[in-house]
Amino acid sequence: MHLVPNTRRRTFLTALAALSLAVFSAGVAMAVYPERIVRIVVPFAPGGGTDVVARTLAQDMAKDLGVTVMIENKPGAGTIIGTQAVATSAPDGYTLLMGTFSHAVNPSLNAKLPYDPHRDFAPVALIACSFNVVVVSPKSPIKSIADLIAAAKASPGRLSYGTFGIGTSAHLAGELFKDMAKVDLTTVPYKGAAPAITDLLGGQIDVMFTTVASAASLVESGQLRAIAVTSAQRSPAFPQLPTVAEAGVPGYAAESWYGLFAPAGTPAGVIDRLNQSAASAVQSEAFKRLGVNEGLVMIARPPEELDRYVRDEEERWRRVIRDAGIKVE
Repeated sequence: MHLVPNTRRRTFLTALAALSLAVFSAGVAMAVYPERIVRIVVPFAPGGGTDVVARTLAQDMAKDLGVTVMIENKPGAGTIIGTQAVATSAPDGYTLLMGTFSHAVNPSLNAKLPYDPHRDFAPVALIACSFNVVVVSPKSPIKSIADLIAAAKASPGRLSYGTFGIGTSAHLAGELFKDMAKVDLTTVPYKGAAPAITDLLGGQIDVMFTTVASAASLVESGQLRAIAVTSAQRSPAFPQLPTVAEAGVPGYAAESWYGLFAPAGTPAGVIDRLNQSAASAVQSEAFKRLGVNEGLVMIARPPEELDRYVRDEEERWRRVIRDAGIKVE
């Protein structure tokens, strides 16, 4: 008569032991993270600004985490190829994405993205923000934002600005300027910053809203004239330059940024560990030098702040892209 109760008791105890073992195992796994190589996927080719930031971050995070942090470049399709690769990776903290400006604008440029930037990703840390520099040839009569606006209004459509790809920061910063300053500039697309700057130096185009990395040495040597920065506040890298907002377009701000993401479903404890490591990494001397050279403002904010920032960026650029009728062919 006691066989059934005893059987039930043994079954209950066995299930309880299995559950305890699972919880214990999960705790042990969390405690030892990371125990192997961590990959940061950069959705651009090697050598660019994002690649440099990611490699500097990886170097210092490796010291903190005690494992190798390697960079894997997966360029293509306007960052979509590399981003999708991370979206479909195991949510275990060993494959991460170095997201950029493109992460927030691609949903507005591509109606059928193969991933959802929020549903398929877990924010880890907002690493840094940057800005673009408004530059002209030193031979140009344009010496300020006020000059640029006056010249554009005097001859609508005659002045041109160069971009290095549809939906890039250089492109959308120019479109935002056109919208807010109420001017008509002709957009000239290039396949990179270098050919665009070559034509700017040669007088084939009139102005660029280009990255600090592509322009700093040319500005320093006098080959380009910088007239403003696109950030909301003045930059320590160019303290003498006004912001576009100060110089005549109130409320204007166009920033680039770098954020670390993991696949959705990555354990909260792993996210916290990665966030702490990233926050430590941006305090390094290597990052301080990078901040000066690339015009970066180091942030290393918590995951929830990266999520809010990206959503705000999406909303800002969705309107600009819609009003300008920008589409990826």
